Amino acid sequence: MHSLTIIVIGHSYKEFDNCENVITLEDPSVNNLKDTVSHIFSKYTLFVNNINNNITILPGSIERLKNIAKRTKSKSIYSDYANLINGKFHENPLLKYQIGSLRDDFDFGPLILIQSDILKNCVRRLNSQLQYSTFYELRLMISEVELPYRLPEILSVVDKEKSNNLSQFSYQKKENKNIQLEKEEVCNNHLKRIGAWLLPNSQKIDFSIYDFNYEASIIIPVKNRAATIKDAIVSAINQKTNFNYNIIVVDNYSTDGTSEIIKELAETNKKIIHIIPDCKYLGIGGCWNEAINSKHCGKFAVQLDSDDLYLNEHTLQKIIDKFNEDKCGIVVGSYTIVNFKLEEIPPGTISHDEWTMSNGHNNALRINGFGAPRAFYTPLVRKIKFPNVNYGEDYALMLEITGKYRLSRIFESIYLCRRWDGNSDSNIDIITQNNHNRYKDTIRTIEIQCRRKRNHRI
Repeated sequence: MHSLTIIVIGHSYKEFDNCENVITLEDPSVNNLKDTVSHIFSKYTLFVNNINNNITILPGSIERLKNIAKRTKSKSIYSDYANLINGKFHENPLLKYQIGSLRDDFDFGPLILIQSDILKNCVRRLNSQLQYSTFYELRLMISEVELPYRLPEILSVVDKEKSNNLSQFSYQKKENKNIQLEKEEVCNNHLKRIGAWLLPNSQKIDFSIYDFNYEASIIIPVKNRAATIKDAIVSAINQKTNFNYNIIVVDNYSTDGTSEIIKELAETNKKIIHIIPDCKYLGIGGCWNEAINSKHCGKFAVQLDSDDLYLNEHTLQKIIDKFNEDKCGIVVGSYTIVNFKLEEIPPGTISHDEWTMSNGHNNALRINGFGAPRAFYTPLVRKIKFPNVNYGEDYALMLEITGKYRLSRIFESIYLCRRWDGNSDSNIDIITQNNHNRYKDTIRTIEIQCRRKRNHRI
């Protein structure tokens, strides 16, 4: 009896010649995987993701995984790896898996070792109709038995020159809608099994309860965006509406001339409210709270990032009309990605077409971002508040709101999202990426735990 079965996904791995039980699975469909695991009689199964034929497993790595699995009694275990880019070695540390790590793009690296009895039991339960989500459903099922264990050691190297460098937004391409819908179903079933799935919330908000001097406020938090802030403010000034609105610019102690640009514009247009917080140590979330809690804030607070623009003069009207139509807590639009010159660049428009009113609150736990522009019913935000962070502040707030209130979407593009070297998410390193993803995984963990407790009470 073999102590280990190796399943190579994609291309056969030459280093496994004359090794114990090795299976190459070029077509990892559910039925092929079910047939494959039926022939496994080893204690452990190692999956090697070699789809791009770009993996090098370092000497002793497989024995190391087996040894740690035995010592920790882990049901599944994965390890850090390194990237080979232009011939240079770059460490790629991975994240610890949490309950909230259910996004479908969580990186396990090229190697994951699983106890074979757990694997076989989970594979037997896989939905045979799945076309795109075999391993997504499999790892969610395994995580329900026990969360995967991360070994913080580099055991393999990925040659990035041979990899398919998929765009951050490739999942949003129109031709991938069926993939998203299938993953939505897989995630829903997982949430149901762990008790975190919520029924649709049909409760509509009565917007007449509170009085506001303005129907809406456009909120622009900004720090050191002298190159773009005027364009953003002008696009806000140019909005044509049948209601009163203002523009609240929260200037977080800019030092590059941004403050002077805002001040000059505010002197010539009474719609602009220029706020400089008393506290000098606020993140973007803290700046949002300054605007939301201001006496100038309107009934609805509408986001505009300091380097972005509204598509045209009708954006704000469309957002507020959607609030009044659906009586919801949040409205999110669709946006088009452009360069600094406002020329459309791939992948173009991001619209989250898989979103539905009946399941959006559950979908929110799978996706890693809601889209833009985002708009909120002000009393909800005043009650919940943004976390005082510089990344994911809106995601955290929106997850909490969608657990209780409805979110509506506008599926046509109403916003231009600039991609340029000055973006806060431009060319970020792996440590920063991990910090961002860890935060969102943590926020999802908190929300899942809250939803499970709520369902248990019900």
